[in-house]
Amino acid sequence: MTGLKAAVGVHRRVAEIGREAWNACAASPDYARNPFVAYDFLDCLEESGCAVERAGWGPQHLTVRDDQGEVAAVMPLYLKSHSQGEYIFDHAWADAYERAGGRYYPKLVAASPFSPVTGPRLLVRPDVDRDTGRGMLLDGALLLCERGRIATVGVNFPTTEEWTFLGSQGLLQRQNQQYHWLNVGYGGFDDFLAALSSGRRKTIRRERRDAVAGLEIELLTGRDLKEEHWDAFFGFYMDTGSRKWGQPYLNRRFFSLLGERMGDRVLLIMAKRNGRWIAGALNLIGDDCLYGRNWGCVENVPFLHFELCYYQAIEWAIDHRLARVEAGAQGQHKIARGYLPTPVYSAHYIADPALRAPVARFLEQERNAVQGEMDWLAEEYSPFRQVG
Repeated sequence: MTGLKAAVGVHRRVAEIGREAWNACAASPDYARNPFVAYDFLDCLEESGCAVERAGWGPQHLTVRDDQGEVAAVMPLYLKSHSQGEYIFDHAWADAYERAGGRYYPKLVAASPFSPVTGPRLLVRPDVDRDTGRGMLLDGALLLCERGRIATVGVNFPTTEEWTFLGSQGLLQRQNQQYHWLNVGYGGFDDFLAALSSGRRKTIRRERRDAVAGLEIELLTGRDLKEEHWDAFFGFYMDTGSRKWGQPYLNRRFFSLLGERMGDRVLLIMAKRNGRWIAGALNLIGDDCLYGRNWGCVENVPFLHFELCYYQAIEWAIDHRLARVEAGAQGQHKIARGYLPTPVYSAHYIADPALRAPVARFLEQERNAVQGEMDWLAEEYSPFRQVG
């Protein structure tokens, strides 16, 4: 294994590290080339001004170098002045701490901005000892925390293995849930339907028929993506984002950069009526997963959200032999469409024992409650046929 230097570097732009060096760590086959930690994705967010200091996402990316001075491990890390765009909700902790006289912000967060997607956060080059590299990245983050008198360090949506490692290092462990669809070797969408109860099969067929009546559906990726598609989709995104969050996180330039640099990892599913785009769903393509991210529309069509975000995604994943579809945060209505409860994680370092102790107690209770709810939802509401 390659030896490592003791020093940890801090970088204010992923561009300071460079595509080749970053992706040597992030594009390991072990990480299934998760697009949300790819150099180009993070650089698009920074170059477009979406994930920068003035937006409350100040890059503080960490690097560890080997004995030859080459980048051997990286961590996507941000100094944040708020908790928006994380999908790991700590607002109650912040309020309680500040009412008690503490200073919760700024905080450090290892994450892929605006992306509630599980993926590696402690990225180590394949020829480097993984635990050593991870340990040095974590030590670097905690040192930044100490030197900056920062209250917390969060690691959002790490892999299960990383979550276990972080817990072994003393970080508090949090569990939540999402709804994911799993491909068990279906030959086509009809095979998936055949695995469902008869009632659910009939409902899904009806929803799909009603959703597309009078519409054209186009699936766009790679060179098929044009600025006209991004113009239309950005309109959908802004409308939905304004209603959901008040202020959407992504700007128009981000989508152009994404199409330019990662077009082959983008699947844009669009609906058109009489030559006019009316709705769309944005997905990113991983080696083994289709990740649903953003949706929007300018015309309210019953069941069209289900068609573009869930059913089309399932069909595409089956056709391309992907193992699963992750359809983003929240939404128990996804269960009836074949997306079952799946655990997702975060890990938290809290410097002040006065805050750490009550949060630790809360997280223990929350983990038990989340697991209990997942078990109950899967048992009571699964759309799949009962066998035996």
